[in-house]
Order: sequence, then C-alpha cells, then structure tokens
Amino acid sequence: MRELGQPRIVVIGGGTGLPVLLRGLKQYPVDITAIVTVADDGGSSGRLRENLHIPPPGDIRNVLASLSDVEPLVEEMFQHRFKTANELSGHSLGNLILAAMTSITGNFVHAIQEMSKILNVRGKVLPAANQSVVLHAEMEDGAIVSGESKIPYSGKKIKKVFLTSKSSIRPLPESIQAIRQADLIIIGPGSLYTSILPNLLVPRLGDELCRSHAKKVYICNLMTQAGETHGFTASDHVKAIYDHMSCSFINTILVNNEEIPPDIQLRYNEELADPVQYDLPELSELGLEVVHADIAYQENGALRHDPKKVAKILYNLLIDETKKRYES
Repeated sequence: MRELGQPRIVVIGGGTGLPVLLRGLKQYPVDITAIVTVADDGGSSGRLRENLHIPPPGDIRNVLASLSDVEPLVEEMFQHRFKTANELSGHSLGNLILAAMTSITGNFVHAIQEMSKILNVRGKVLPAANQSVVLHAEMEDGAIVSGESKIPYSGKKIKKVFLTSKSSIRPLPESIQAIRQADLIIIGPGSLYTSILPNLLVPRLGDELCRSHAKKVYICNLMTQAGETHGFTASDHVKAIYDHMSCSFINTILVNNEEIPPDIQLRYNEELADPVQYDLPELSELGLEVVHADIAYQENGALRHDPKKVAKILYNLLIDETKKRYES
C-alpha cells in the first residue's frame, strides 16, 4: 500500500544495472515503480520466449528479486540457475516460475503481480509492454541487425535502434499512470541501446516522458560497452537518447568522478571498455544539471554503481525537488 504523502519514483531500464539501483532505493520511504525492458532474446529468457511465446522473464525476475523482502534463502532459490546436462541447463528457477505463473493466469502482467505478492515486493514491477518485442539496429553502413543479443556483436557502429512485434506495441495503462504521477523519473543505468532505449521506444512511453513535469535523472554508465558505446562520453550517451526521442527531456545526469583502479581498468580493457568521461562543457551545453560523485564499487572484479551512494543522491534530489514544488 502506498503511504499518504510518500513520493513517487519511476525507474526505467533493464539489464544488471537496474536491480542494483533498486536495492538501494527500496531502503527509503518512496513509492517505486520499475518499468522493465522486454526486448531480451538471449539465454534462458530467449529460450522461454521462443518456446512458450511469452515475454522474456529474466530482467523482470532480477528486478523482483531486488525489490523483494523475503528470507535470503528464498531469494537465492528464486535466482538459482540450473547447471545440468539436460533441458534445464541454463534456466533460472525464477524464470521457470514466471513462465508457469503466466500459463496459470493467462497473462504475463498478472504473473508478475502474483509473484510480487509471494516475494513481498516493495513497489510495482511492470514490463515496458505486455508482449515480446524484437529490437533491431540500423548500422551506420545501412545494415540491419535483428535481436537484442546479436546487436552488440555485429562489429559495426549503431546508428539507431527500433522495435517491431507481431501485433501493435502498447504500454501498460499502469505505466502511463505511473509516469504521469511521478515526482522523480530515473533512466538507467544499463546498456544504452539494448536495455535503456527499448523502453523509451515503446509507443506513448517516450511521449509521456516528454510531457511529464517530474524531474528526470539519467544515471550514466561507469564504463563504455563494446559493440554499443565504444568511445562514448557522457554527453554522447545523452545525445543518442535524444536522437531517438521527440524532445530533450533529461534534467539531471549522475556521473562517476573517481578514477577507476588500474587492475579493474586492465580487466575492462580486455573487453574493449573504458571509463565513461564526463565532458562537463558539452553536458552543460545540453542544459543538464551535472551531479558527479564517487558512486562506483567493485564486486567480483566487476565495476558496479554503489546502490547506497546512488540511492542517497537520488533521494536527496527528490526531497529538494519536492521542497521546490511545495514552496512554489
């Protein structure tokens, strides 16, 4: 239940970055709605999508787990991935449960709602659309690459991405309502072309973001990504988003301002990834408020956004924005 006066936050994204952020945000007295991509077509999600004709459950599963309030063992079980030599290999239990619940309820959104009750989820989790979508990329040489999992491995530079489906793509009414009622809207973090933009390209979702009076914050990635954002600065990320939208809608960008440890940089160099440079003059020229802080930490040799630090910054931005509205 939403508490009276509790500020509303909408978070839009997918991949590994979104769950990390949500683990931090759920510690604050806020009403969270997570709008999650349904463009994934790789791994367990891709197999279930192909075989059962349901939206890919993987990103939804990770978000549900991050917002859940259950015993650690229950969450571990939900996230457990089978390592066998049969058809179960590679599937996570949570993906299979969501697939089963979709079959039982006859609706992917209903399945998410029921799983949210079981996992005592703090907030609302919504797919960007109640159907699978196919993500395509037009490359700078004019070639078209289809499939979210294939795009980063094309070996070509992306010009733009777009969506198709077997039926017209529609957002959920709940997503539209959440955006209209939001006090703060957060975009990212996540892979720019394959986790962030697939949400913004869902018809009406992008338009609602343009019309929304909420403060909109983009959390910039810590590292560039080979096959997507190689060589991108922070402003390049924002410009790529604007190139796909009908407006310039971001108010604030959050960037990391601390040096990446040499051993971590060396590891990412093997993946052709570099720290994202925040080019302050270009960001200011775009009319953005730039918030820079030490927001990175290491986990198993990988670089992640620190959920506690990022959530604290976002909550303070929310409180400041609420005060401004109250005073005006």
